[in-house]
Parts: sequence; C-alpha cells; structure tokens
Amino acid sequence: MIDSSKNKILIIDDEVEFCKVVSRLLEREGFATSLALDGETGLKMIGSEIPDVVLLDFQMPGMNGIEVLKRIRYMDSDLAVVMITGHADVPGAVVAMKAGVFDYLAKPFHHGELVLIVHRAITERSLKRRLACVSNRLQILQSLPELMGPSKAILQIMSEVNHVAKSNYTVIIQGETGTGKELVAHAIHNASLRSNNIFLPVDCGAIPESLMESALFGHEKGSFTGAIAQAHGRFELAQGGTLLLDEIANMSMEAQAKLLRVLQEKSLCRIGGKKNFAIDVRLLAASNRNLEEEVTKGAFRDDLFYRLNDYRITIPPLRDRKEDIVYLAKRFLYLTNIELNKKVRGFTENAVEALLLYDWPGNVRQLNSTIRRAVLWADEVVTEKQLEITQGVVSSVSPRPKVNTIGGTQPTLKEIVRTTTEVVERKTLVQILKQTDGNKAKAARLLRIDYKTINTKIRQLGITLPGKNNVQEE
Repeated sequence: MIDSSKNKILIIDDEVEFCKVVSRLLEREGFATSLALDGETGLKMIGSEIPDVVLLDFQMPGMNGIEVLKRIRYMDSDLAVVMITGHADVPGAVVAMKAGVFDYLAKPFHHGELVLIVHRAITERSLKRRLACVSNRLQILQSLPELMGPSKAILQIMSEVNHVAKSNYTVIIQGETGTGKELVAHAIHNASLRSNNIFLPVDCGAIPESLMESALFGHEKGSFTGAIAQAHGRFELAQGGTLLLDEIANMSMEAQAKLLRVLQEKSLCRIGGKKNFAIDVRLLAASNRNLEEEVTKGAFRDDLFYRLNDYRITIPPLRDRKEDIVYLAKRFLYLTNIELNKKVRGFTENAVEALLLYDWPGNVRQLNSTIRRAVLWADEVVTEKQLEITQGVVSSVSPRPKVNTIGGTQPTLKEIVRTTTEVVERKTLVQILKQTDGNKAKAARLLRIDYKTINTKIRQLGITLPGKNNVQEE
C-alpha cells in the first residue's frame, strides 16, 4: 500500500529488472513508487495517480520517451520528468531538454546521483505549488467584478456566491465555454468555511471514460490491469475541501450512477476495495450545457441532476454583457503590458467599436487571447487592424457584408454580426488547420479553445478534412 504522505515516483521503462532495481532504491530513500512498462500505461497512471516525479525511458517500443514527454506536458505542465537513456548522446539530451525535461541521466548512473535529482525535482515542484497557491490566493482576494467585469449580471452573481458560499449546498454553475465558471467556483470555495482546505478542479471531459471511476474514487493495487499500486481518487484528495467537477455532462451514465451513490451515502469504496470510508467534500458541478435540457434529452440522469441542484448559478455569455468587454480588454492589456514589459496605452476608437460589435463565441477566454496577441504587435495603442490580423486569432473585426435591400428587408445589426462572424470564423479555422496540417488538437491550442469546441465549429461551419494533411473549404 502506498503511503499517501510519501512523494510518489512513477517509473516508465520497458526493462522490468531496471524498474525493480530503481523502485527498491527509491523506496529505501522513503519514496513511494509505481511502475509502467510502456508509455500508454504510464500516461493512464499519471491521469489517475498524480505522481510528483516521473522517471522516463528515452527508448521504448511503441511510443518513445519524447512523445510520452510531450503528452505529459499537455496533462501537467509542471510535472518534473527525468529522462533516462542507455545512450549518452548529446542530440538526444538537447531534444529532451527542449521538450521540457527536468534532467537527463545516462545508464549506468550512480544511485546517489539519481536520488539527488529526484530530491531536487520534488523540491522544485513543491516550490512551484506554493507559489501557485499564493498567486491563486492573491487573485481570489480580488472580487468577482474585478476579475469578470462590473456589469449588473456579474454583481448579481457575486451576490449569489456570497449567499450560497457559507452553506454546504451543492452548486451547479452553468455557462458557455470561456465565461469563467471555474472563477465562480473558486470564489464560492474561498468565501466558504472550507477556504483553508483544498480546492480541486477536475475536468471530466479530459478523463477517458475507462479511467473515470478510478480517477474520482481511486483503486487498490491489483484491482485491474495496470493497477500496480494503490491510487487515491479526487474525492479522497479533496477531503475537507471543495471538489469542482467541470464539464460534468461529459460523464457516462454509468459514472453518473456511481457518483450519485457516493453523494447519497457520503462514503466510497476504491475500485477493488472491501471497505467504505466516509468522505467530507463540498461538491460543485460546472457545465457548458444546460443540464435540465440534457435530462430532457436523456443524456443526463434526472436523479443526479436533482441531487446536484441545491442551487444553480448561470453565467451569461460575454455578448450579453457588453459593459464588461471594454473593462476586461483594458485589464488584459494592463496584465499583458506587465508580462511583455510594454507601455501600450489603450485602444483606438475603431478598435473599441470592433470589440463591442464582435460576438465573442469563445467569451472571456477568447477576448484575453485576442488582446494578448494584439498587444504583442502594438506600439502605443491597439488598433482595429491589429485586432483583425494578429496571427492565430479569430478576427475581432468582420468584413462588412453585402446587404441587398431591394425587394427585401434590411437585416438587423444582430443578423449582420452573426453572419459575418461565421464567415470570419470559417476563414480563420481553415487557415489555422492548413497551418497545422489538419492537426485539430494543435489548432485548438493555437486558438486557445478546447478540442470539443473546435470539433463543433468544424461541423457547424462545414469545414471538411478530406485527408490527414489536407484541409479544404467546401
């Protein structure tokens, strides 16, 4: 059984004897170890066990070490990875360092050297966590209007947060992608009686269905193939604090049923375990879909919805709170000035008009991305042109549509904006997908939207991907 108080080291290497030797060495030093004999197994274990350090073999059959490292970076950018190789070649070390490895060791190595590197990696990760915690605390000390805008809608949400926070109610937070659901959840936690304990967000859309139960409730050693050691689920890790299940609508019906049982009984049993133990966790659930409509469609369990729906907060999209747009744009400009050590003063009148006319389908997240990229190009002020042509950003300025009023009616401003927005979105997506050779995941990262959103847009806007390296407009 792994002691949860010990630092966890995951060893990913296809050489069984090497794994056993290193495991014994590290356990003698007081660490807890887990073993994975290939990259795929290692990635699954990272998703469920959350190690402190990964020891990763450079050369493995199937997925090699560099590919595994790149995928680890998407899962946890701060996780310390020590690359181990049987060949001390300089090019390999350079590639590994560029990919973000913490350190690089060539076999054979001195045991003391490995132990020293692992200690350094854990110390650095611990420091990063403390700094991130302080940063989050400082951010949350700001009120929601400071973070999200001064509109009446946000003031109302702040009032609701203050009312519900002191209770132990389960809260559903609904809103489109990028509206700030996690900010609201964090504000509830920080205004609650649990504020001194952990706030743990979990993206249900990022966890494979086969791993969902293990990720949430944990598992015992040997409970399934690849369960080399005991793993604590997110409910255990959040004991005494607040657990946010983000994009909860992505959970399968089976996972929903198991979640409902845990919430009703206020206890759980790890996969493969024999005893239930009590849990004390305040649950918040977030979704970019209307859960009531999902229940009607049969895509979400009605009994789970009623159990979660002690209180509901709905965040309106940015297009419905225009008064927040300029405020947030100025805030993002100020923060980007600090980041880039620039002194961009503000926006031209045309730029402000463009910001207000645009529909912001990606909401605050898209606005932030747009302003950051515009400030990168700007000298004294951000212009309309810089909002439009900054690489990798959906244009904030749509071309004027051709409006034919002969024999017909003049379209409304909202209709014009919607139509031209779709034109620009389609053009930009096609351009970025061509730039990434049809790699949708990479395109989503460049545009700072999630993978599900880019898939939806591709389908809605009629963009076809006929071949792996070919993206065409219909």
